[in-house]
Amino acid sequence: MGRYVIRRLLQMIPVFIGSTFLIFFMVYALGDPVAALFGDKAPDPATGARIRKELYLDRPLWEQYLHYMGQIFQGDFGTAFNGQPVTELMASAFPVTLRLTCVAIVIEIVVGITLGVVSGLRRGRAVDSGVLVLTLIVISIPTFVTGYVLQYLFGVKWGWVRPTVSPSAPLDELILPGIVLALVSLAYVTRLSRTSIAENARADYVRTAVAKGLPRRRVTTRHLLRNSLIPVVTFIGTDIGALMGGAIVTERIFNIHGVGYQLYQGILRNNSPTVVGFVTILVIVFLLANLLVDLLYAVLDPRIRYA
Repeated sequence: MGRYVIRRLLQMIPVFIGSTFLIFFMVYALGDPVAALFGDKAPDPATGARIRKELYLDRPLWEQYLHYMGQIFQGDFGTAFNGQPVTELMASAFPVTLRLTCVAIVIEIVVGITLGVVSGLRRGRAVDSGVLVLTLIVISIPTFVTGYVLQYLFGVKWGWVRPTVSPSAPLDELILPGIVLALVSLAYVTRLSRTSIAENARADYVRTAVAKGLPRRRVTTRHLLRNSLIPVVTFIGTDIGALMGGAIVTERIFNIHGVGYQLYQGILRNNSPTVVGFVTILVIVFLLANLLVDLLYAVLDPRIRYA
């Protein structure tokens, strides 16, 4: 296991370099950070040249990238155009989005797997058909539509929750945004769980467990569910980074000042240091989540061994 983890960590290095360079290229080569800094008023040539030299923008792109990566390894992600260090923006944004993502993941796991198991064990019945239709409807509705509808119903019309999240973003106020963020992923988890449960329910090891006289609950939880969770865990693991980076719509609807909000502001204002810094951290989150998923395979299926 240790050798496998070390090998995977070494494999992440070229992936990280390639991903971050592509992000850096798209942000810096396709726009002018100095022009974005001054907005509609173009700076005089001398001032523009001085700022470009201070920001290392007068060098070739590969030198800019090496300089930027050197700063990152020293813990310096640059400075936003408002003069605030990007690390300070991260310190305030990532904890909020992390709490929101945790709420969404818990809802996704508990509700999605439960519906998938119930539907898979009753394949072809009314419950199964109803769950499939419901998940298809959820997948078909855009997140911004679901968000605004639930915000209006629960927050404005009925007053059960706050329509917007306060700056401190307490956990109880993140439940409704977490549901909105998790809905589409929850539908996919349900369908994946349902398909996997329905296929494995006809497997020989399940028939053997039933023939040995094991209780139905033990057969389902210990044998059937454990072996059926591998594709579900794969999806959930990759979905962690997607939820953190894809929370732009949800955070805009509920006024949550998290990663999605900062990315939206950075893209809107062409704030290159902010965009590159936040996306770099999201790349690391994606890579670590994939590693965690691979390690969980051996926990779910004892037949999997890593050399």
